[in-house]
Amino acid sequence: MVDVLTRAQRSFNMSRIRSKNTSPELFVRRLVHRLGFRFRLHGRKLPGRPDLVFASRSKVIFVHGCYWHMHECRFGSVKPATNVTFWETKRRSNVDRDRRNQKELARQGWSVLVIWECSLRKPESVIRKIMRFLQR
Repeated sequence: MVDVLTRAQRSFNMSRIRSKNTSPELFVRRLVHRLGFRFRLHGRKLPGRPDLVFASRSKVIFVHGCYWHMHECRFGSVKPATNVTFWETKRRSNVDRDRRNQKELARQGWSVLVIWECSLRKPESVIRKIMRFLQR
């Protein structure tokens, strides 16, 4: 399938994709704050720079986009139409890096929760998951 955008347009669009302060991340941050929990952002000294860090509890939360981190949902299963090899390699390396970072965090004594972008469609279940995670 041919890309409907020019190479320059596609490059511009891709350059606008952020790694921090994404809409799903902001949604989760507001949710956690409303639940009464306080946190630090993007722990620079921790593997993978987790999105939310609860240092006193030794817990971290990552908010992952389904496409970029190859979630097993319909959004994560989308195959790129152009430059397939590059994007598959890029996405696979994200998954491998996530796995390494989570193992290293666990080795250092941190508990990790991953919240997927698609799960934010049901905020009640996300709230339950966060509450169970942070109150253990």
